[in-house]
Formats: sequence, structure tokens, C-alpha cells
Amino acid sequence: MNTTGHRAGAGLGLLLAAFYLFGAWGNLFLSPENEAAYARWGYPGWFHYVTAALELLAAILLLRAPTRPYGAGLGACIMTAAALTTLTHAEYDHSIAPLVVLSVAVIVMALCWPRRA
Repeated sequence: MNTTGHRAGAGLGLLLAAFYLFGAWGNLFLSPENEAAYARWGYPGWFHYVTAALELLAAILLLRAPTRPYGAGLGACIMTAAALTTLTHAEYDHSIAPLVVLSVAVIVMALCWPRRA
């Protein structure tokens, strides 16, 4: 991989890791507003812990170059679920952030995916 692509993937990967770490914290210590949102969307009361664990795992995987594409892939799955949840419930303004992060995750995955010689 060229140096520019490698550096871009690493930099975006670290930013993405910070985003997922922040998201994991927010889902672990759920605000009343987010708790109401999970209930409104029909998720069980414990589901935010699953989301927090997956976001934490994505952040950890994004920190190291060999596992970065897998962390980006997991993060893309998480953001796909978030975007579909908000779009299904016609909360279009809340869909923007997950869709942007999903785009970044796909870019990181593409930049960091191992190339065969």
C-alpha cells in the first residue's frame, strides 16, 4: 500500500476508534434521553450494553494496523444498524451521523484491507 493511503487509513482509523470509544461510554452510561430512544425503537432495556460492548470492541480493533479493517467492518455493521433503526422510525435528522460514520468506516476498511502481492 502506498504511504499516503496507509497514513490516511491509520489517521481515519484512530479518529473512528475515538468515536466508537465515546459511543461505548455513552451507551454504557445511558442518558435518560437515549434510554427513552432505545425504548421508543423497541429494543429491550439491556440492549444498550450490547451496543456498548460492540463499539468498544470496534474501537480496540481499530487501534492496531493488522486488525483495523476488521474494526472498521464491525463499526460499519454497528452504524448500518443505527442508520436503519433511525430511518425505519422516520428520525431522519438522527440518521445523518450514523450514515457519515458508516461512510468513514467503509473508507477505512478499503484503505486498510490487506493487499495480495
